[in-house]
Amino acid sequence: MEIQKIADGEYRFAQLVWEQEPINSTALVKLSQERLGWKKATTYTVLRKLCEKGILKNENATVTSLVKQEEVRKQESEALLQKSFGNSLPAFVAAFLKDKKLTEAEAEELKEMIEAASR
Repeated sequence: MEIQKIADGEYRFAQLVWEQEPINSTALVKLSQERLGWKKATTYTVLRKLCEKGILKNENATVTSLVKQEEVRKQESEALLQKSFGNSLPAFVAAFLKDKKLTEAEAEELKEMIEAASR
């Protein structure tokens, strides 16, 4: 299923829903004010857009997700990999690790992921 692209602000807002769902829309307005500094009108505008895109649902003043965060992350990651690295995972990893040191635990976790994916 193709998920419509969402903007950074929309993603940050959706994260609030993913963390708290199901959440009352009034509580979501308050949370958006606290965490994002948004006014009520902004919250409802972004909520409406994400409902139109099929990401969220607002029914009887209760907001829930129709698309899970992992699905959005996967699609965004695949788009980045294709656009910036010609769909080459090794090129992505090389660019990401260029000036970064991994801890032993991180290196081990990555090895386990690679082994699991290659089975």
